[in-house]
Amino acid sequence: MNVFITSGTYDFLKTIKQKHAAEKMVLMDGAEGAALIHETNGKTVFSSPRRYEVVDTSGEIGERGYVVLNNIPVTDEGRPLFEHRFKNRAGAIENEPGFVSIRVLRPLDSDTYVIFTQWENVKAFENWKSSEAYNQAHKKRGTEEGLDKRPNIFSGASYLTTFTVPEEN
Repeated sequence: MNVFITSGTYDFLKTIKQKHAAEKMVLMDGAEGAALIHETNGKTVFSSPRRYEVVDTSGEIGERGYVVLNNIPVTDEGRPLFEHRFKNRAGAIENEPGFVSIRVLRPLDSDTYVIFTQWENVKAFENWKSSEAYNQAHKKRGTEEGLDKRPNIFSGASYLTTFTVPEEN
């Protein structure tokens, strides 16, 4: 499974989505512009997308809610350890109220992995961040066992981008 992401104006991306209505796409709007996600086993219809291979998945990407992209630059040397951590995660996020879907995305053209999570709303995401499940999932962060303390894993600082999936009339 692959995920492709392209950016642009909301109206332009909406025309692409409508033109390819049979494809699994989600149009999202954010503070820095809009993005269109295309999840497929085939090729994308986008001309120059960011390209990813799905490493881990749970839930179905839906036409609703709040989307958080945790962008994490990882060195070539760090990829196996980083992916191992996510392939062996506890999976507690799936039990959180308001959780919709997660995709761990391996970059095909860059060094930046994306942890895509989708929630029913912002409050569900905020509740996850203050939950015991979140604390358990991140309990090694900042310790000698945590990936963040290992040398040569990350090539830069991680950052979040957030979007809403507008309800179409």
